[in-house]
Amino acid sequence: MENKKQNSRSRGRPEYSIIRERITDILYFNGPTHGYNIYKIYRELFGKVTARVIYYHLKRGLAKGTFKIAKIEKQKGEFSWGTEAERIYYELTERATPTADPKIRNYIENIKQKKLEE
Repeated sequence: MENKKQNSRSRGRPEYSIIRERITDILYFNGPTHGYNIYKIYRELFGKVTARVIYYHLKRGLAKGTFKIAKIEKQKGEFSWGTEAERIYYELTERATPTADPKIRNYIENIKQKKLEE
């Protein structure tokens, strides 16, 4: 019994992440989306979170095979770092297991409805 308890308390970061789970649901309902849009949706629904944390979990999801890169777009403009920005769009793989959180579904459906009405 002692051995099982010790294995459940392994060192390092846990495999499960509520943030990555929510990102999975955002991608499930919204389809391929770039990181900053995921960050905006997440922040609107769940409060304070940094873009750095969102990008960390997107990177972890890529490494675990939960997410994949759908496309990369280059945008021209006047940015603080230069004249070009890169948008990486993420999507789910077959290994992803979304929980279909109704809060996320309702929010994204409302956004899509507002865009149709415009």
